[in-house]
Amino acid sequence: MSSIELKAVEKWYGEVQVIKGVDLEINEGEFVIFVGPSGCGKSTLLRMIAGLEETSRGQIIIADRDATAEPPSKRGLAMVFQSYALYPHMSVRDNVGFPLKSAGLPAAEIKTKVDHAASVLKLDAYMDRRPKDLSGGQRQRVAIGRSIVRDPTAFLFDEPLSNLDAALRVEMRYEIAKLHQSLKSTMIYVTHDQVEAMTLADRIVVLEGGNIAQVGTPRELYERPANLFVAQFIGSPRMNILDAGHVAGLTFPGEAKKIGIRPEHISLVPSGEGHIDGTVDVLEYLGADTFIVMDCGAAGQATLRLIGDTDLKPGAAKGMKFDLGCTHFFDAAGQAIEAR
Repeated sequence: MSSIELKAVEKWYGEVQVIKGVDLEINEGEFVIFVGPSGCGKSTLLRMIAGLEETSRGQIIIADRDATAEPPSKRGLAMVFQSYALYPHMSVRDNVGFPLKSAGLPAAEIKTKVDHAASVLKLDAYMDRRPKDLSGGQRQRVAIGRSIVRDPTAFLFDEPLSNLDAALRVEMRYEIAKLHQSLKSTMIYVTHDQVEAMTLADRIVVLEGGNIAQVGTPRELYERPANLFVAQFIGSPRMNILDAGHVAGLTFPGEAKKIGIRPEHISLVPSGEGHIDGTVDVLEYLGADTFIVMDCGAAGQATLRLIGDTDLKPGAAKGMKFDLGCTHFFDAAGQAIEAR
């Protein structure tokens, strides 16, 4: 079994607690992504699983055994870092095979494992090159290949795409998704980029201040956020949050203080005919879509999404009508509440 379980895991640095009692089960073969803003504890939690950070309290169970006190080398995990950490004087073949050579495996077995990793990652044509002769995406694939040859219990990825440009990030997202489909291995992946999380994960763990804010599939988090933090972190552009007292013609729970609505769930209507009126502030034309930022006065600011282009100009007054089946409500503490 390559499942991983965290039981009431805590991390303290002196008097400062950065991981605050995390409970989480990661199933065999699952692709789980830790996501959240800088400083939320996602990389620390990953390093605790890897054994690179000591666990102050709680247990880390790997493949049905208590690995809390085990050193990294005994945990059977492979970690891919943000930096490629390749040996510049070695060929791709030697970089990929280095962990096996260090372990003293026979040359024939090393060649078989390295050739398999090269085939999976489409590195066959680059095996005799050195890292300086590769693109950023190719270097990252070499770093992943070095992990594959070890046949680990699980793969741990710590923001592996953050050093790549936008085009390479898209390409490598595809490569990692295909890798997971091919290997069917347990993978835990850390990123601050919610687009990576939404496109890659089986389940997403949203972290806030060392706590788990919510765990769920990308669809669950997008459609049913548990609180304001998740509602505004997941989704791009983020969910609009408006003051409930300034939204007319909408039935909502009495304890609701905020109303949430995503940009694609708002349509423009003549002033006075929607749930709230606003003035066009900024238009962002993106080709297939146009995002319109509306000034809604005391209620706040709202962004809506239109397909294609629009003739609207800044300063135009319009009404906004909400898709009532996609409206969210939050109480004074920011927790989601059900409409009644």
